[in-house]
This record gives sequence, C-alpha cells and structure tokens, in this order.
Amino acid sequence: MVQLYGDERLDYLLAENLRIIQSPSLFAFSLDAVLLAKFVQVPIAKGSIIDLCTGNAIIPLLLSTRTKANIYGVEIQERLYDMGKRSVQYNHLEEQISLIHGDVKDMPKELGYGKYDVVTCNPPYFPVKEGSIINEKEPFAIARHEIFLTLDEVVKVASDLVRPGGKVAFVHRPGRLMDLLTAFRKYKLEPKRLRFVYPKSGKEANTILLEGMKDANPDLKVLPPLFVYKDEGNYTEEVREILYGE
Repeated sequence: MVQLYGDERLDYLLAENLRIIQSPSLFAFSLDAVLLAKFVQVPIAKGSIIDLCTGNAIIPLLLSTRTKANIYGVEIQERLYDMGKRSVQYNHLEEQISLIHGDVKDMPKELGYGKYDVVTCNPPYFPVKEGSIINEKEPFAIARHEIFLTLDEVVKVASDLVRPGGKVAFVHRPGRLMDLLTAFRKYKLEPKRLRFVYPKSGKEANTILLEGMKDANPDLKVLPPLFVYKDEGNYTEEVREILYGE
C-alpha cells in the first residue's frame, strides 16, 4: 500500500493502467499535461527524456506507457516531488522514472548539456507583473505563475539539455505563442509542429502544443485543430481516445 498524507488521494490515470497521488489543496494534473504527453514524439525503445516542472510526475507516468526510454522529472516543490516519487514507486516504475527535487535552472550544470533526446515542459503560464492577481495558496501560485522560472529561462534550459536533433515540446496558452516561438528561435530550437486546442467548435483556442528540434532547418507544420468538447458538452472522439482509450 502507498502512504497518503492529508487530503491526498490515489487516482486512476484513465486510459492507462496506472495510479497517481493527487491533492486538491496542493496540485492535481490538468488536461494540458495529458495532451502534451500524447503530442510529443518520443523514442520507442531507448533514449533519455526529461520533463521540466513535472509536478506530481503526471507526464513521466504517461510517457512510460509510450516508450522504454529512461525518463526524468524535475520539480522544485518538495511536496509535489514527494507525491510524484511515491506514485512512481506505487506503479513499480523506479527503474524507468527518476525524479529530481531541484531548481530547473540548475539542471544543465547538474545533469549535463546536450544529453537528452526529448525535453517536455508544462511551465507556469502567467508572468508576474505589477497588479498581477496571484493565488494565495503557494503551491498553486508557483505552478501557475512565473515566480521562480520565466518562459525565457525554461526554454533556455530545455535547449541546453537537449541534444542536437533532439525534440523539445511545450504546452502553453495562445497568448504566449509569440513569446514561445521567439524563445525557441533565440535558443536554437526550430519550431516544427504546432497544434491549437479549442474548447469546442466556434470558440477561440485556449491551448497550444508546440514541438521544436535543436539545430534544425525551418519547416513548421500546423496540425489539424483539436476540439475538446462537442456542442452538447461531451468529449469529442479524439479526446475520449486520449483520456479513456476508447
């Protein structure tokens, strides 16, 4: 049995035969993380993958169902790191997934430059500006706002960690698309695949998925849109397949 603390609960990872520890007062994964884990292209048999801002290790856990590569996750918040570590242990994935408690900005020096085939990241979405409304709960504030890590900083780290020809994939908000594209080019990550996610047909996109390649030639492909809900409010067939394997 796994040890749970406070309001933690053990949830199923829907389509996957996995369980994950979550806490409504600290952190629970969103659809964004699931979409990123399905979107990114990963090696099937071998290699090294690192997930930055990993939270409770949702992306490493999901990626473990798609690849036999070694997977690493980096999280600065100790409670979230501990939740992720216990989830990895519960699912008996210690030989494949390793979690690191530390600051993302320190990882290139600590882990090495150009060592990873794939880097993924679901970063804090919102810059901290004068007048910004920040969640009173510190774990949510750190996860959602660029308190410890800016978008430019995390893209630079991703570029430092990935090998030439390796892939870097982010999920973010459409309002930061130009910032993300600019940072990718700045740090020699050529945007290769872009997908817009819409709540439903007729609505504005509220999520973007972007994958780039280190030291590659320009050739951006804009993929077909992904709609989350049908008009009647049910998940679309593609999202149901992503979430439930149906």
